[in-house]
Amino acid sequence: MSKIVTMIAPVNIAVIKYWGKRDEELILPLNDSVSATLDTNVMCAKTSVCARPEFFENEIWLNGKKESFTNQRLENCLHEIQARAADEKSVSVEFLSWKVHVCSVNNFPTAAGLASSAAGYACLVSALAKLYKVKSDVSSIARLGSGSACRSVYGGFVRWHAGVNHDGSDSVASQIADASHWPEMRALILVVGETKKKISSTSGMRISVQTSELLKHRIEYCVPLRTEEIIKTIREKNFAKFAEITMKDSNQFHAICLDSYPPIVYMTDVSHYIIELVHKYNKTCGEIKVAYTFDAGPNACLYLLDKEVPKVVSLLKYAFPTSNSEFITGLSVQAEELTGDELTSLCEPQDTDLIKYIIHTKVGEGPTEIVEDSHLLNDSGVPID
Repeated sequence: MSKIVTMIAPVNIAVIKYWGKRDEELILPLNDSVSATLDTNVMCAKTSVCARPEFFENEIWLNGKKESFTNQRLENCLHEIQARAADEKSVSVEFLSWKVHVCSVNNFPTAAGLASSAAGYACLVSALAKLYKVKSDVSSIARLGSGSACRSVYGGFVRWHAGVNHDGSDSVASQIADASHWPEMRALILVVGETKKKISSTSGMRISVQTSELLKHRIEYCVPLRTEEIIKTIREKNFAKFAEITMKDSNQFHAICLDSYPPIVYMTDVSHYIIELVHKYNKTCGEIKVAYTFDAGPNACLYLLDKEVPKVVSLLKYAFPTSNSEFITGLSVQAEELTGDELTSLCEPQDTDLIKYIIHTKVGEGPTEIVEDSHLLNDSGVPID
């Protein structure tokens, strides 16, 4: 009987966006991308896996609900891990023949533009790799589940190399800097909506690749330059330049969505107001103190340094009144705030509860195995009630 393996894996938020595939089946991107891995103590996916000879079929439970294991991406990840284990001879042939049970949960909204699939597939592949004792890099396998999942295989700041090989063998992730490199870096996730988006990232990318002229220019000219520039800013810890590139790349990504036909809209009026507020705040400060970035959804990720968090949080509380007593979650926030005059000069309060809550977090480590008493599966290999 195999032991139960349980892992947690992080969300990553890209500062140079991945949008568009050159190969749909292998999930090979048209351009490199760069991201920050966020602290698993605040946001994470958690997955338990086990393999047993008495299991009749592969089974999976996601966020408390049993799902079909016939999902092609899911099967691809399992088969590739098993193939890697066979090549490495890390487990017996008998063990490779056993069926697996998987149970996974997220502690944040799923399919709302918060990179839930990236954390989920990175967690699944890392747990399976541990179960099958695979020692080699598994970022290319995580990519088969969700493209950006390959970036969540590492902590700190990560680059996903688009690669050029037809088989995807060089489309892997690598770490730019570890989680301890820029300890002052913080992120505020502004949750505007928790509902499932109308157009999935997969569908959106397909439409953009087929119809957007701007996407072609981005891939050929903009991303190669920005990627090298932002890696330099990360290594030098140059926040102002890092922030400028991050915001420009986010803006261009959503411009490509609008340049697609029919146009794709992920941001809302609230999203656009957040952008306006960040630029106004930076202008008032006389330098760039905060950067926004939006993935394929309405929620904002604000990158900023730790000393700026109290002021920005006070601004957000003023701009977006809330009835939520737990409006700020995650890391604690120090008491320093902007004055009343400073707040009124920057904005007027909006309607109540336009932002559901704010997650305060930082750059963190990659997937980690956790202790036995935290398993999601019981000794029989079924979810714990």
